[in-house]
Amino acid sequence: MYLLSGGKIVKEYHVALGANPKGPKEQEGDERTPEGEYTLDYKKEDSSFYRAMHINYPNQQDIAHAEELGVSPGGFIMVHGQRNWLGWISPISQRFNWTNGCIALTNDEIDEFMELVNVGTKIEIKW
Repeated sequence: MYLLSGGKIVKEYHVALGANPKGPKEQEGDERTPEGEYTLDYKKEDSSFYRAMHINYPNQQDIAHAEELGVSPGGFIMVHGQRNWLGWISPISQRFNWTNGCIALTNDEIDEFMELVNVGTKIEIKW
């Protein structure tokens, strides 16, 4: 994942994605990370993961696509750290795509990310 400022890369992170990451997220439970343009709309300090920033998925396009398919688009997609009390395992867990569709960083990286990135920041998720 690249963190950009003024169109220039200022930081690069190795991330873990959904366990089935290739292709666009189409429905709840498909273990895919959504692709498209979104906003980081709030920070969450009290979750089952170390720290997190919420991605405003699904957007209107995602909702319309899910309605066409007759499925729920899912939601509650985050950029987050490791599971609570399991931060020590990140040298292993970050080698694999293990989330349910979120973007996972190490705990040190999510600390840095949340210091550098403001609520309201636009993001683009793509392969």
